[in-house]
Amino acid sequence: MVDCANVQYQGREVDGLAAGPAFSTNARTVLERRYLLRHEGRVIEQPHELLDRVARTLASVDARYGLDPAPFEAELRRALYRLELLPNSPTLMNAGKPEGQLAACFVLPVADSLPEIFDSVKWAATIQRTGGGTGFSFSRLRPSGDRVGLVGGAASGPLPFIDVFDAATDAIKQGGVRRGANMAVLRVDHPDVLEFITAKSDPARLTNFNVSVAVTDAFMRALAAGEPYALVNPRTGERVRTLDARRVWTLITQMAWQSGEPGVLFIDRINAENPTPTLGDMEATNPCGELPLLPYESCNLGSIDVGKFVDAEQRVWDWPRLREVVHLAVRMLDNVIDLNHYPLPQIERITRDNRKIGVGVMGLADAFIRLGVPYDSDDAIARGEELAAFLERETVAASEQLARERGAFPNFGVSRWKAGPPRRNATTTTIAPTGTISILAGCSGGIEPLFAVSFVRQVLEGARLPEVHPLFVARAEAEGWGSDALYREIATRGSVRGLAGVPEAVQRAFATAYDVSPDFHVRMQAAFQRHVHNSVSKTINFPERATADDVRLAYEDAYRLGCKGVTVYRDRSRAGQVLSFGTAAPTRDASICPSCAAAMPEARAGACSVCLACGYASCA
Repeated sequence: MVDCANVQYQGREVDGLAAGPAFSTNARTVLERRYLLRHEGRVIEQPHELLDRVARTLASVDARYGLDPAPFEAELRRALYRLELLPNSPTLMNAGKPEGQLAACFVLPVADSLPEIFDSVKWAATIQRTGGGTGFSFSRLRPSGDRVGLVGGAASGPLPFIDVFDAATDAIKQGGVRRGANMAVLRVDHPDVLEFITAKSDPARLTNFNVSVAVTDAFMRALAAGEPYALVNPRTGERVRTLDARRVWTLITQMAWQSGEPGVLFIDRINAENPTPTLGDMEATNPCGELPLLPYESCNLGSIDVGKFVDAEQRVWDWPRLREVVHLAVRMLDNVIDLNHYPLPQIERITRDNRKIGVGVMGLADAFIRLGVPYDSDDAIARGEELAAFLERETVAASEQLARERGAFPNFGVSRWKAGPPRRNATTTTIAPTGTISILAGCSGGIEPLFAVSFVRQVLEGARLPEVHPLFVARAEAEGWGSDALYREIATRGSVRGLAGVPEAVQRAFATAYDVSPDFHVRMQAAFQRHVHNSVSKTINFPERATADDVRLAYEDAYRLGCKGVTVYRDRSRAGQVLSFGTAAPTRDASICPSCAAAMPEARAGACSVCLACGYASCA
């Protein structure tokens, strides 16, 4: 519990913002339910006091380097009050609390023994109760049916243990302030990969997990050649059997079409850009996929609302102002590393030795509207890549400046950057989804297009928050074509494209997720990935009518264009989706695989049945 007697506030006017930041009604709802300090269940903090607490706490680190914290505190408070920059949720929640855990994401190892598996369960529970998300690779676990110990028992394989992690997360509930989140990763050459691919065809299973298949370059070569590929027992390193790569790929994309999962991680590409390859391979990511990390690594994130850095008259980026905030963000996140209370000594050691941070952006769709550039245009792709390149260049420059002041990260000498100027941080850029902090900032999320011009967002134990894009309303009212009837119609359809009464230029400018074709989604992700050290959280949205083949093409485009991973979502393919606005019965014997004649496992009604011997799927 917070010691309220030791929590003091010094609210002050910042550049005339005497009333504090301009949080929307929806933002205040989220703040009260999740972020503001409480004592005995009662909120004891105002929104501006939260930002004062964060600025004061993070700036205090400067004193450790012989600097007066006051100037940095004032700069950071100004940016926070303007909602130009926000750190990740654990920092907003926990900065200034005793033993505050401030990092967003962690990757924990899962080794192939019972004690080590349950050590990881315990560590995950410790992390999640402080608001952190966890990622795991289960690829080291021996496959189902494999030998166990000296008694000759049979292994259960990874899937039952993933269920254990899921149940533990359900019990923790992150102290009621943040829903537990996990990523489960399994290599495509693991013998249990078919069961993993179809695990979430049951919507009641693994509800606290995202799942991704770690796809290798060797698999993609086999896919292109139409050849089989080998499954390998991780305990022995022996080839167990082969599967048809095209059949497995079809199953992955069919499942993603059906439920949005699994995603794919192009694991060899991730490791080709590992900044510290001598320390080991990266096997997993955080829950949203934007942070490939080594075992025990953590990372803290901050995002800049780039929609606030557009010169709307000239329709150009405001580079000088943006540069100032980018450098501010790097110093803020580097301070978090020193200030953080780490849940495990292994996490503290490698986090301090690599000092990874992730400065990213949100509000990209808003910025494009202000620039007068439709999201689904070649101009937007070019403007997005220009922004990403600027972000990389300036974060590196800021990290090099910090290295001159404070020293390089300890593993710099064994990093891929060692031939250049010393850096303070092994990575500096990440594109996070910014789901909640974009609500606080009042902007569009991450680098996504608008989900809709008007929609209902479901958050926080089922609360439903209606949202209408303010730039659309402002333009409609200024130009005289807005009306209550028009807004009501938009609320029922989300998009304004093809809507009578809305000028053509406005229809193009206010592109929504389902207006944008999948190839533009993938191209935008790839444009940012070319300049991002970590990875990019991006959802390739599909309308409900999209086919599994459409999903397959998007996955293949993502690989071809250099993405490190890809996630898709087909509208209404999952119950309870966060943003919102039948199969024929078989005539054959469903218990026998029509491809290899092996016994088919029984599937629940309406679900996809998959042959675990050859990969045949009734739905593919």
